[in-house]
Amino acid sequence: MDTPRSNSRHAEEMRLRLKAFAVRIIRLVETLPRSLAGQTPGRQPLRSATSEAANYRAACRARSRAGFVAKMSIVVEEADETVFWLELLAEAGLIERQRIQNCSTKPGNSSS
Repeated sequence: MDTPRSNSRHAEEMRLRLKAFAVRIIRLVETLPRSLAGQTPGRQPLRSATSEAANYRAACRARSRAGFVAKMSIVVEEADETVFWLELLAEAGLIERQRIQNCSTKPGNSSS
């Protein structure tokens, strides 16, 4: 199967970046207020960010181009959902926008 994924250097870099992003989101969510307002929407980016990483990994193991495309569409959907929940947390004043920006930078480029 000729798809740009499983063994390429780019695929490995993306797997590592998405996993590192998920770890940063886990740490970010741990700092949210323990109130219902902090914990309920806080669980959502935790779920979607970790799903991004897991589904990308699954896409790299897809048995067909169609399987790869299907998994990648889930990755894109979860990424968009993660952005939504992080924006909501910032707009609600539960987290500073700078902390969200730190989460989204490449590993090694932020102090988070």
